[in-house]
Amino acid sequence: MHNGDVSTPALNPGEENLRRWLLEQAEVHGHAIINVPQDDEGAMYSFSVGAWRRFGVAEAVVVGLDHEYAEVLIRTYVDRASRGERFLPGKLYFDFLENAPVTFERVFRGFYPEFLGSAFLLYGSGDFAAVQILVPSGDGKWPWQRDAPPGFADWQLLLTESGRPESWAPGVSGP
Repeated sequence: MHNGDVSTPALNPGEENLRRWLLEQAEVHGHAIINVPQDDEGAMYSFSVGAWRRFGVAEAVVVGLDHEYAEVLIRTYVDRASRGERFLPGKLYFDFLENAPVTFERVFRGFYPEFLGSAFLLYGSGDFAAVQILVPSGDGKWPWQRDAPPGFADWQLLLTESGRPESWAPGVSGP
């Protein structure tokens, strides 16, 4: 008899092990970091899982940056956000990296399955917040700027619906 309840499919052993590890990392460290290597589809990226569950702060994703640097950005963000600091999209923050500012943008939910897939093991419905941490090129250009290095916008894909900043006006209320 159908009573209207919705159930999710059972996890396979690999998914269950990953879910257990994510939960453990979130309890011990406040979040886990998943690193995804570069492939034919695009640049490498890293993202947090568990920060939303543990602290109520948006998960973070970094696209196109070496995993070592991406992990530093994500750990710094989760640590500061978990202590109550809020990061505004389009505002420049100069204290994450030594030689470059960073800014934030909200991630379009349509990108969640592709770029935050493992997070669905904790948040089955995808009901969590996520931000992208953005870093300029070595010469200080942002991916959406006309004079950005060729291919930079593809390498550090902006995870908004339009592929451009949507939470601020570039050059007006943000970089």
